[in-house]
Amino acid sequence: MIVTLAGAARPTRRTFLATMAGVAASGMFAGPAFAAFTAQQAATLKKISDSFNAIRTMQGRFIQYGPNGEESEGVFFISRPGKLRFHYSPPVKMDVICDGNQVSVLDAKVMTQDLYPLSKTPLRYLLSDRVDLTSANIVRQMTEEQDLIALVLTQSSSLGDGSLKLIFDSRTLALRQWVVTDSQGLDTSVAIYDVELGKPADPKNFKIDYYLPNSK
Repeated sequence: MIVTLAGAARPTRRTFLATMAGVAASGMFAGPAFAAFTAQQAATLKKISDSFNAIRTMQGRFIQYGPNGEESEGVFFISRPGKLRFHYSPPVKMDVICDGNQVSVLDAKVMTQDLYPLSKTPLRYLLSDRVDLTSANIVRQMTEEQDLIALVLTQSSSLGDGSLKLIFDSRTLALRQWVVTDSQGLDTSVAIYDVELGKPADPKNFKIDYYLPNSK
């Protein structure tokens, strides 16, 4: 069954930043000790976890804001477990592809390609077969606002400390946004819209073409 998520209009920069400002004001970015959830919070986390883990395929459009306010957009495809593609619209010439093991960041404009193990990036939470969002060992903090629920997932790896914030619609529990914070405290924010769930995924979207500068 293909499900199209209603109410997920393209976010403008103003509405996106207003939402993030509200979350920040609530203290979500403070980086506290591991959470001790109330019974009501645990029940909400269980619903979010079940809903999120039921997603096998997802596709739609995204808008991304970088740490210096730069804006880009494009289309995305996710097939769990392990596979993802973000294809950026011109003038950006980038593809981010995960084939289940590695994450490739290809910039066709300057002909560079960076490769990272999926297990060492925050994407592992988005792409895992199942993730236990009820666990205080995974979810560091939960913030509930009128229209959203934000979860902070903290990671520590050989690539440095950082965190992933997942932001869900409080009514439908649908994933709406996420924010990746790197070890330097710089945020990259992604909002998704026009989302379709359950549409068959094309395996070609997740094939990494390894770029070799000297290849002919």
